[in-house]
Formats: sequence, structure tokens, C-alpha cells
Amino acid sequence: MPFLPRLLFLLLLAGTAAAQSVEFSKDNFGDNKDGLREAQRELKAAEQEYFADPPRYGQALPHLLAAQEFNPNNAVLNVKIGDCFLHSATKTAALPYLQKAAKLDATADPRTHYLLARALHLSAKWREAMTEYQLAPPLPAADRRSEPPYTAAEIQRHLQECRTGQQLMAHPVRVFIDNAGPELNSAGSDYGPVVSADEATILITSRRTGSTGGKKDPATDSYFEDIYQASWRGKAWSPAENLGSPVNTDDHNATVGLSPDGQRMLVYVGSNGGDLLETSLGGRTWEKPRRLGSRINTSAHESSASYSPDGRTLYFVSDRPGGTGGSDIYKVSLEGNAPPENLGPAINTVGGEEGAFMAPDGKTLYFSSEGHNTMGGYDIFKSVWENGKWSPPENLGWPINTPDDDVFFVTSASGRHGYYSSERPGGLGAKDIYRITFLGPEKPPVLSEEDLLLASRLAPIKQTVLAPAVAVATAQVTILKGTVTDDATRQPLDAAIDLIDNATGQTIATFRSNAVSGRYLVSLPSGTNYGIVVRQDGYLFHSENFDLPAGAAFAEVTKDIPLKRLEVGTVIVLRNIFFDSGKATLRPESTAELERLQKLLTETPALKLEMAGHTDDVGEAAMNQDLSQRRAQAVVAYLTQHGIAAARLSAAGYGETQPVAPNTTKLGRQLNRRTEFKVTAK
Repeated sequence: MPFLPRLLFLLLLAGTAAAQSVEFSKDNFGDNKDGLREAQRELKAAEQEYFADPPRYGQALPHLLAAQEFNPNNAVLNVKIGDCFLHSATKTAALPYLQKAAKLDATADPRTHYLLARALHLSAKWREAMTEYQLAPPLPAADRRSEPPYTAAEIQRHLQECRTGQQLMAHPVRVFIDNAGPELNSAGSDYGPVVSADEATILITSRRTGSTGGKKDPATDSYFEDIYQASWRGKAWSPAENLGSPVNTDDHNATVGLSPDGQRMLVYVGSNGGDLLETSLGGRTWEKPRRLGSRINTSAHESSASYSPDGRTLYFVSDRPGGTGGSDIYKVSLEGNAPPENLGPAINTVGGEEGAFMAPDGKTLYFSSEGHNTMGGYDIFKSVWENGKWSPPENLGWPINTPDDDVFFVTSASGRHGYYSSERPGGLGAKDIYRITFLGPEKPPVLSEEDLLLASRLAPIKQTVLAPAVAVATAQVTILKGTVTDDATRQPLDAAIDLIDNATGQTIATFRSNAVSGRYLVSLPSGTNYGIVVRQDGYLFHSENFDLPAGAAFAEVTKDIPLKRLEVGTVIVLRNIFFDSGKATLRPESTAELERLQKLLTETPALKLEMAGHTDDVGEAAMNQDLSQRRAQAVVAYLTQHGIAAARLSAAGYGETQPVAPNTTKLGRQLNRRTEFKVTAK
């Protein structure tokens, strides 16, 4: 239809259709028969998509908008356009169409008030939304045009969500929320971020152009999911790169979890109703994912998962039979054959849960729920395992949560940052990845120096000025990271790293350094005296000690570890041998280290060692000499009592004569108080 006749026709409609719906009929189109035929063709094409099973809203919308160019004053047409937008990435774009439909004729489509309420709700117009919800007649589930069908109970739920939204918006949390930028986000949907504990690596799921199989989902007209990876470069992320084969396939592939050290990844695939797989980083490339097994994967939908900090327990989401309702969160030991355990009614609701993430502290669970007190859709909550039970879930508040779905939230080990996906105005695509910076309670009358520095380098979407409604988990974690190398050649080593509870002597977890780079990362929740043992065939073990009392604040420690080969003259410090102050009595926490030394001697029959004791310079030199000798003899005595021939061992006390650090500092004196062994024969 030529532009000028169409314009004259629209002006005619505007003059005759005030506050009334104009039908697509000959009477209303007059002599414009071509325009009527073209509009009807568009409407027919739209109906084929709109009433498909399932509806194809994305394909219907262009036809509906084309028909609206001929007649913008049809109430039912505006409702359908609004409905399509509500099923799109730009949901709030539905609002003007639904407002117009209600003004023209709210009775033309029985869904008008409800859909208008949804658009107002998603726009955070709480009072107006509640008014429209109260005007909406309940529709039965059999009404094919409603997707999903809504009932009186659902309307009451939405009314409560609006009330919750009002309360949370009145007390916003103090955060910066920043779009992660074009390095991570695209014009498509980007979501499901997972980060290593030190925030050096991030992996995301994306439905962007260039997907591995190039396929599109006909219901949403969006590309199939692929996994992308990026690295932190000091000030920004590197451009996200498609992982390619063998991780990404022609089907859906989504990242749902990452081990704290970034060496293992959990992957979702769309086959078998939705299953969880695991892949490991073999040097620089990810290996082919393998299914996690029948205890975790069923014919039901397993959608997301998270490792515990020690990597031994998996928290995952499934809609398998026997749950509370919808999707529930379960946990299962990755060792043994015990069945998964439902986290119970404190966490799971009839509304459904998604996106479980166990924080690096090992006790704070973050998850999304539409069954707890949300402001609409999925909101993010946290619950803490305390005294043998989960604390009541707390909504993370506004502006972290919005009236739309907010899911797949993860935190850094420091607790300073969170990452999640959200649909927000001003995004680069349908869904974007956002980074949250938690500012903590307000410190009037001025911002701290740290906050001023943050304010100078970040461009927040919104910053509040009130104390937070809920605090993110206090970072009671120490991150130990570095590189394992050969002491002589400095070449990186693929080594095992045992994490040991010195109080019990039990191995908590075993990690590995990267096979190519030698890099490692271990997350240490506070409240434990840890022994760290690094071992590799052909090398002497290396030990470290981290005694972290309950409540110890976040720290990040870089420790490069050179492993030494078994050669005569090699000296190894035994950092997990403990004595009472001023005494030569071995404490029980020493047992694991002593057993390790006993094992080394048993497996190497020709090996002979000198046990050496050292002290700092506090006190009389003669007393220090005597103490160091008695401590070395205590270690020898333990070993001979446990089957090692006395002829293979000797004891030497060096007192304060061989310091390895200045005695002028507390740390230096601590390093000088040590027990070592030296290889005297092999």
C-alpha cells in the first residue's frame, strides 16, 4: 500500500475510533480493498504462528506489527502484540500495546487486564499492576490462548509478588551492577556465568551467531546454546571465545558449574530430557564431556549443578519424581553410591528452584526460586548451613533481583563480586551477564577510600545509599594459588595436591595442578588447620600449613612450589610437624605428616635421612640448641616405633644457628622454627 493513501487511512481511523476498537472489515477500510487484503494476509500468517503448538511468538510478532500498520486501533491485535512481547527478550515493550488495548476495549480479549498487569508488573509499576490483577478474570487451564494459563491462585501469587517488590524497592541493597560488556555479551542471549575462585577465568552460555551447529530453536528463533570462555586481563575480560569441539556440539551445550580451581566444568546437554556432564581441562583444552552417572542423570530434567569447595559433593537441580514441586535442589556425594538427598522444604518449594551455587565457604548456598518471597519470576536467595540445618532463605533484594527472572548467580571467593544473568533495560542483547560489586553497609558521613576508588573506575547501573536488606556471605575463605615446577629445570609439573585436616588426619580433597602450565588453586574455608601436600612420582613431597581459625577473613596467597627430586643433600621442610611451645612433645596434628614420612621411607628402602630441628633466637642459645635436638629426636623416635630401622635415621639440633629469615619479625621467627629432613643416602 503506497505511503500517502496509508497515511490518509490512518488519519481517518484516528478521527473515528477514539476509545473504541476498530475491526478489520470492509466497512472500516472503505475503498482500500488492497490494504484490507494485505492486512488480512498478515493476520492469517500471524495466526498460524500464534496458535501453533507450542506458540511461535517470535515468528508471529512481525506479521502482527505489519497488520497494525494498517489498523493500530484494534484491541485484540494490540493484545496479541503485547502477548508476543511478553514472551520475548524485551518484555516491557508490551506495555504501550496492552495499555492501548485496555483503552480501546478491555472486554475484546478476556486476557487484557491480566496481560496488562504482567507488563506493569515487569515494569515495576507495583500499584498499577495490582489494580489490573484485581480486574483480571481467571481463565481456565484449557483456554488455549493463555500461555501459561492463569488462575485465581496465580493472580493472588502475583499480587503478593507486587507487595514484596514494593517492600524490597523501599530498602535497596548497596551495590554496583555493571554490564560485563561486549567482551562477554552479544546481541543474543548470554547467561549462566561460572567463575574460578580467583576470578581469573569465566565461562558463559551464549545463543549468539556462530554457534557450533548453526541451528535455531523455532519457538524462540534463537540459536542453540554454546559455551564460551574468557580470561581477566586486569581491567577487562578478554573477548569470549567459543570452546568448540569436543565440548560444544550441534545440540544444546551449556556451562552450569566450575570447580574452584577452574580445572573441572559441569556441562548441560539437551539429550535424555536434559543431563549433566563433566569435563576436565587437559592442559589448555577441555576434554570430551562424560555423563555423571545414573544417580544424578535420569529421564527427568537435570538442569544445573555446583561443586562443593572440596569437589566431593555435587548440588544439582532436577524435576525428578518425589520432589517438593517443579524443580528441586539435591546434593549427592561424588564418592560411593549413596543416593541423592533432597535439601528439603527449607530450600525447595512447590514453585520450583533453579541455579544452585555453593559458595567457596562451603556453607552458603545461593539459588533462584519462584516459590519463596519473590518480586516476580525467579529471584536469587541465599541460605546458610548452620547447626545442622539450612537457615531461612533470604532474598538478595533490589536492584539485584528484578520483577523478571534472575538466575544463575555465582560469587568470587572474596565475596566482593557476584555474577549473574538478567534481563535489564540497556542490555546488549536478550539476556546479559552482569557483575555485582557489594559495597556493604553505608559508612556515613563519607565513603571509604576503597569505595571512592571503586566509584572512579566503575560505571554503575544504579547505586543505592541505604544499608543492605541482606548481606552477601562474609568471605571467610583463603585462596592459595601458584605454580608447581621442577626445582632444577623450572618446568611446570602435573602434580597432586592433597588437602588434609590436621585435626583428624583425613584427606579432605585432592586437586591437580594444570598439566601444561603447572598452575593450581585451592580454596580453603576458615575453621580448619590445613595440611597441604604436593606430590608427584619421582619427587619428594612438599608440605605447607594453613591454620585458619573460624571467622578468618578472606585472603589470597600466591605460593609457587618447586618440587625436588630425591637426591643426596636435598632438604625438605616439614611444615605440618607441631610441638607444644617450649617442648619436644609431638602434637596429634603432626600424625598425618609423620605417616607421610614413614610411607616415604617404607617405599624407598635405601633412603636414609637426617632429621633436623631449628628454632628462632628468642631465649638462651643453649636452651634453643637443646630444644631443637630433642624435637629432632622425637621425630626419629616416632619413626623407629613405627617400623623404620634406627640405622636409617639420625637426629641433629641446630638451634638458632641456621635461620632462613630475619628474626626481627613474627613471620621470620615462625619460618625459623621448623623441622626438616635431609637426604643422606638413597
